[in-house]
Amino acid sequence: MSKKQLAALLIDFFHAKPKETLSMKYIFSELRLNTHPQKMLCVDILHEMLDDDYISEIEKGKFRVNMYGTELVGTFQRKSNGKNSFVPEEGGDPIFIAERNSAHAMNRDKVKIMFYAKRKNREAEGEVIEILERANDTFVGTLEVAKSYAFLVTENRTLANDIFIPRDKLKGGKTGDKAIVKVTEWPDKAKNPIGQVIDILGKAGDNTTEMHAILAEFGLPYVYPQAVEKAADKIPAEISAEEIALREDFRQVTTFTIDPKDAKDFDDALSIRPLKDGLWEVGVHIADVTHYVKEGSIIDKEAEKRATSVYLVDRTIPMLPERLCNFICSLRPHEEKLAYSVIFDITEKGEVRNSRVVHTVINSDRRFTYEEAQQIIETKEGDFKEEVLTLDTIAKALREKRFTAGAINFDRYEVKFEIDEKGKPISVYFKESKDANKLVEEFMLLANRTVAEKIGKVPKSQKAKVLPYRIHDLPDPEKLDNLAQFIARFGYKVRTSGTKTDISKSINTCWTTFRGKKKKI
Repeated sequence: MSKKQLAALLIDFFHAKPKETLSMKYIFSELRLNTHPQKMLCVDILHEMLDDDYISEIEKGKFRVNMYGTELVGTFQRKSNGKNSFVPEEGGDPIFIAERNSAHAMNRDKVKIMFYAKRKNREAEGEVIEILERANDTFVGTLEVAKSYAFLVTENRTLANDIFIPRDKLKGGKTGDKAIVKVTEWPDKAKNPIGQVIDILGKAGDNTTEMHAILAEFGLPYVYPQAVEKAADKIPAEISAEEIALREDFRQVTTFTIDPKDAKDFDDALSIRPLKDGLWEVGVHIADVTHYVKEGSIIDKEAEKRATSVYLVDRTIPMLPERLCNFICSLRPHEEKLAYSVIFDITEKGEVRNSRVVHTVINSDRRFTYEEAQQIIETKEGDFKEEVLTLDTIAKALREKRFTAGAINFDRYEVKFEIDEKGKPISVYFKESKDANKLVEEFMLLANRTVAEKIGKVPKSQKAKVLPYRIHDLPDPEKLDNLAQFIARFGYKVRTSGTKTDISKSINTCWTTFRGKKKKI
């Protein structure tokens, strides 16, 4: 036995008996150290442990492990390489938790640990003594079914062992099925957690099955509760004359949507009409979901759980039931729809003379894809060409104003996949943000900024409403220096000091200069 092996054995031995005083004779006997060299090696290691303040000699030849006696509460972090750690709730450095001392804790569990005395030149170490709260008790994987039991084989690297499932808890699952399993117990001396199947997703490898598995693995809903669907089905699609009378009527104003070609829901639209003195009235219309979804309703509570729609390669998992997001609240062409709108009186140079936020009723004249709108911008031909081209002119003026004021150009390529009817990817391509995309982006930014100003900027006699502001903070100076050093290797320069406008202009100029060029370090 090597010195390293014996040292590890001694550490485990002392950890197993943290409150006991262990004599030299007892240690030799329990560890079966029978030869003189083995005993001498053990004595040497014990002296090193004494020097490291890892153990104390209570009486001559009798030792006990030094423990701070401090119990800490925090989060357990399981690593696939076995180097687990504990992060105290009250802050401080992570504490190493050996696998043998993890007590079956799983990743992100809230646990209580006993903090060991720290050995010299060694990282702090502890032992899980209680699991206070499981962070996750459901896992996704593939079933392997035997005669009287089954296992869920997971791809989760932070779950060290497969989940054992009694035959009567399989819920009809078969070998090769993708399933969701809930861990019900994990006995102290058991190697594997014990669980039960709560849902069968389908055969592993099937596209829909795998997409549902991805959602389930991250705790995202893949189906809508029936009660929520039924509540949505009861919402009338017809708009009453009384409701229309309460709103500004934009049904006769030229209005259209511009969205990706594969979009199914159209939640924003643009309207435009000429005013006097070279002004244009531009409307940014957002589907008025709040008219249909009342605060505290079952639909509202489900949407709160979901927080957002989730976009996968081949599908969208909506925040709202399909009847709402794809039908009632979708601004589809040639249908009357309720909207919440920001209306601008604006010049072609992007100067806003007046704005208001109002409830409206609209009727979209056309559904454009980004590609169709881009073709009109490039060829100057097509449906509603005057309106599209005017909006493009205004958008470019707004964009120039933003960059002059210190905005940073975050344009980037987005990777997209083309898939067949079975959900299999058949090609990959870069999606580039062109003028049509930027047109929509500029008016959405203008609308958001206007709403923020109207809510946040109020007379001194009034109290502003509280709302979250989503902004880009100033670049971190250290990261800016790192960027400048990296860029310099390619022969470019970026300013790291000066005003916000100076720095952003420098970054934008650099980006414009090297974009699309190939350079090697």
